[in-house]
Amino acid sequence: MTTGNGAGPLVELENLKVYFPIKSGLVLDRHVGDIRAVDDVSLTIRRGETVGLVGESGCGKSTVGRTILRLYKPTGGRIRFDGQDITQLGEGELRPLRRRMQMVFQDPYASLNPRHSVGRIVGEPLRSHGLATRREANARVGDLLRTVGLPADAAGRYPHEFSGGQRQRIGLARAIALNPDFVVADEPVSALDVSIQAQIINLLEQLQEEFDLTYLFIAHDLAVVRHISDRIAVMYLGWIVEVSTADELYENPLHPYTISLLSAVPIPDPVVEREREAILLAGDLPSPANPPPACRFHTRCPFIQPTRCRDEIPQLRKLSSGHEVACHWAEEIKEGRIKPRERDAVLEAPQQQQLEGPPPV
Repeated sequence: MTTGNGAGPLVELENLKVYFPIKSGLVLDRHVGDIRAVDDVSLTIRRGETVGLVGESGCGKSTVGRTILRLYKPTGGRIRFDGQDITQLGEGELRPLRRRMQMVFQDPYASLNPRHSVGRIVGEPLRSHGLATRREANARVGDLLRTVGLPADAAGRYPHEFSGGQRQRIGLARAIALNPDFVVADEPVSALDVSIQAQIINLLEQLQEEFDLTYLFIAHDLAVVRHISDRIAVMYLGWIVEVSTADELYENPLHPYTISLLSAVPIPDPVVEREREAILLAGDLPSPANPPPACRFHTRCPFIQPTRCRDEIPQLRKLSSGHEVACHWAEEIKEGRIKPRERDAVLEAPQQQQLEGPPPV
């Protein structure tokens, strides 16, 4: 983890949208709707820092990472990399930039070609970009494997001969082969045993220090994200709902979704764990093809209020602390003036008042 303080932005997202069309019909391929995987996301990643992107499965966080690398074409908005607008660049124009942007995939078993040797896998980026002869590539592969904690003779072996953690090390060696500036790490430890996760996280930090890398670290495990991230952005159903430094987010969460997620993280102190209140979310994540109106979290929010939540879209706004949050009632929740409560009681209150009439004067 680095501070990134004083460094300029390397990646800038401005109102990014990524929609996937829903088609219907066997003969006439009609467009009947869209899956709004990413909807109006703005985010800045400064050079040298690690930004964690967290949220439930299906919230759009992996789509954000892949779209930054232009593996997906954005539907709207802007992507700037090192000051250059890359939103509409074609493949030929993107090719030189791809040397500076790499990805570490979630599944170390599926991301490596089982028919290729490790040496071929790690050296492929060098050959693809014409940066090394065969002999130079072989020497470079040995260096890369040693850098990620594998013996140089692993180059002659195949992926099935390695454990999950070792395979992820191979993926990391491939990602840094071109000396990139920016790496998207898409849940790089979620498929690994807990005993191995810390080793890979520590390796990521070592590589960042050695190669001056900038990370977008995508995950759903909040404890892992806190360990490696300088700042954290929380996603829900295609939106970013909260952005803050890692320590500030954990010590002072403001959005009800973040509060709920953190309440589910176990605390090693049994006394504190017994006394704290767990905040449970109601229902499942709504469909991104038909997101709820106004605040997208209002269908599950334990702090929902009779007004604004279902009628007005909350904007991501910066508070005095530099903490950004998209909630109408963030200040009231922070100050304890709004407590988590039974949703039915809150939603029925306006109807009961209407039926009973105004209170007596």
